[in-house]
Amino acid sequence: MLTEKTYIVIPAHNEEKSIKTVIEDLQNSGYNNIIVVDDGSKDNTTQIAQECGASVLTHLINRGQGAALKTGTDYALIQGADIIVHFDADGQMRAEDIKKVIKPILDYDKEVSFGSRFIENTSNMPVLRKILLKLGKIFMRVFFRVNTTDPQSGFRALSRKAAQQIEITQRGMAHCSEILEQVRRKKIPFAEVPVTILYTEYSKQHGQNNLAAIKIASKLIWSKIIR
Repeated sequence: MLTEKTYIVIPAHNEEKSIKTVIEDLQNSGYNNIIVVDDGSKDNTTQIAQECGASVLTHLINRGQGAALKTGTDYALIQGADIIVHFDADGQMRAEDIKKVIKPILDYDKEVSFGSRFIENTSNMPVLRKILLKLGKIFMRVFFRVNTTDPQSGFRALSRKAAQQIEITQRGMAHCSEILEQVRRKKIPFAEVPVTILYTEYSKQHGQNNLAAIKIASKLIWSKIIR
């Protein structure tokens, strides 16, 4: 069952080629509370998103995906959102999977739900990326005592209560690990559900590269050491 108070937050940086399709797929699936955070794009991302009927918030400079998600999440809370879904702008995520992602919050008293690429292994993930993510799972278990199947998943849903508890401070891609660590530390009830992520040539060009993933891990280790 969908709720009218479900808001979709989409961070976007130079996504004029994909944002229209992403928004229309969401609308065709019944989601009309769509917030696009244009994170300093140099193309027509904002114009296209507005023409499609999305609410658009704009960063004048590129601040990073984590910062864009914080901006969108804070705005969704102001608008009265009961559930906030974080969704990508590059077409990797499927609107049809949102029902599965929000179900633990609607039906099972969970406050956070993470979409996982590894529960059913239906994503056409490149081999090297799969290896790095498996290593990331071990890293999160060892350094942060977080045990999930897909610690770097950006497909997640937060209840209003959880969104108010979680503070995103990492501006870049490290926000994924930061959110998980806060969920563990604050004992927020969560679930994982299987989702399918579609890796296309376009999405692989616009997504996080493997070197960036290694840099994120190094940054998180250092932050753990000096804490």
